[in-house]
Amino acid sequence: MTLIKPRTRKQTVRLITKLFRENNETLYAYAKFLEEDVEYVLNQLIGTKLAKDKEFLRWRESHPELCVSRPSTPTKKLKASHPTPSHGREISPSVERESPRVAG
Repeated sequence: MTLIKPRTRKQTVRLITKLFRENNETLYAYAKFLEEDVEYVLNQLIGTKLAKDKEFLRWRESHPELCVSRPSTPTKKLKASHPTPSHGREISPSVERESPRVAG
């Protein structure tokens, strides 16, 4: 029996973040195991694991305000005047590298 339940559709928001390399690998491996996307796996982990944190749930009850502000009006995506061609390349997760240090 898997830890994560089947998908249900809900409204989504975009989140850009950084993960430890090992967690990123585990996340993609688990998503592949489930034959789901990584966004689904992250949402399920947050929904199931944080729902078990009783101290956090009490805190949320006493702090009902939103922690993330909502936009006042929906925004439309504008088409770029000069889109960058992808040349058929597959986009993979970015890997952040340290800048080389210059001896001085």
